[in-house]
Amino acid sequence: MPIDPAKAVAAEPRSAEISWDHKDVQLYHLGLGAGVPATDPGELRYTLESRLHVLPSFATVAGAGMGVVGGLSAPGIDIDLAAVLHGGQSVTLHRPLPVSGRAVSTSRVAAVYDKGKAAVLVLRSEASDAEGPLWTSDAQIFVRGEGGWGGDRGPSERLDIPAREPDKTVERPVREDQALLYRLSGDWNPLHADPEFAGLAGFDRPILHGLCTYGMTLKAVVDTVLGGDVTRVRSYRTRFAGIFFPGETLRIRMWADEGRVQVTVTAVERDDAPVLADTVVEHS
Repeated sequence: MPIDPAKAVAAEPRSAEISWDHKDVQLYHLGLGAGVPATDPGELRYTLESRLHVLPSFATVAGAGMGVVGGLSAPGIDIDLAAVLHGGQSVTLHRPLPVSGRAVSTSRVAAVYDKGKAAVLVLRSEASDAEGPLWTSDAQIFVRGEGGWGGDRGPSERLDIPAREPDKTVERPVREDQALLYRLSGDWNPLHADPEFAGLAGFDRPILHGLCTYGMTLKAVVDTVLGGDVTRVRSYRTRFAGIFFPGETLRIRMWADEGRVQVTVTAVERDDAPVLADTVVEHS
């Protein structure tokens, strides 16, 4: 089996120095569709360096997402990248992210689960700077065809949709060129830009990055429920439940409770086909 779970989990963590500045943050925010309307004070917090704050999901692209890259090349992991799917993502914030910074990112394989027809790798990245921990990020990576060795199936985190109308619902039209802009933050997978490559993967056109919809959704929650205050976000997790095409419209439904917002995300033009599920933002 190309995955050796015991070897992968026992491997020494890999560390790398990463850095970013306001231009990286602004580019990331623009890749999520920020800046519309361009002169809106709420949008200027994402686009104008003199007012800039950092959406916590920026942690997934800081340093061009090197944590996931390091995890996929860990000892005990020898897989065909064509069999890899990003199944879920979580970020836990230890304090608000600075507009510019330098940190050490340490990545490791935190767990390997046996889902029968697939294996799931939990790739953990932890970033710290001179002042201490910044964030912990877990990417759940499905590897098709690598399950079935009788290992632990891992936790199930399916959430029931609340039995009431959403407290907030917003729709976010997504530009046809959104994936071309988002990929400049470091995810160069041609699946999101090259029609021929997308066709080989079984899609009639390129699809949007799952982490782009992840960031778009967090922005909608911050702007709609959290009063535009990114520092209130404590953690954010999701499961990637379906594809989304640039040019479509996201429908984001939110149920707010004390310290917690549960979210579902669907594609309006495809009869509310699921995009993100089991999605929770925990906040102060």
